Amino acid sequence: MKLKFVILTTLLLSSLNMIQAQQNNLNTHKDSLNYVLNQYYELNLKVFQQNSTLEDIDNIFELFADDFTYVHPKYGGIYTREDLYNGYKRNQSNGGYDGSVVDIKIENSIYGLNAITVSKRFIKKEDGKVVKGDKQMALFEFKGGKIFMIKEYW
Repeated sequence: MKLKFVILTTLLLSSLNMIQAQQNNLNTHKDSLNYVLNQYYELNLKVFQQNSTLEDIDNIFELFADDFTYVHPKYGGIYTREDLYNGYKRNQSNGGYDGSVVDIKIENSIYGLNAITVSKRFIKKEDGKVVKGDKQMALFEFKGGKIFMIKEYW
């Protein structure tokens, strides 16, 4: 009887340790994805300011995998890493980044294996007032700790 109790207790404790280890891996995985996502939005906010530099754009692209793809069906479809980079540079040189975006608020996130779906809003200055933009949805996929694809659904 004592032997059965010892074996049962050992199995139970072993199972609890394995469950705890799995939860720690999920938290670590989720935290690492969330860190990259937050960096992406912080760096974009910096680029959206009037005094942003090419180095600010380069910092965003450090977060992307070499074979990164940006997908936005409403605004032209599929963009390569190079296409998107050139678009950022063009917007910057044309004065498209004027500081009107003052924040990017993530309102909800759903985490999956190497993916996050977010609901976010741009917080903007319009006519001297700070206003919330419309809700927007985006899917981020990750590979090797970098953003592999962004697909916008707005």
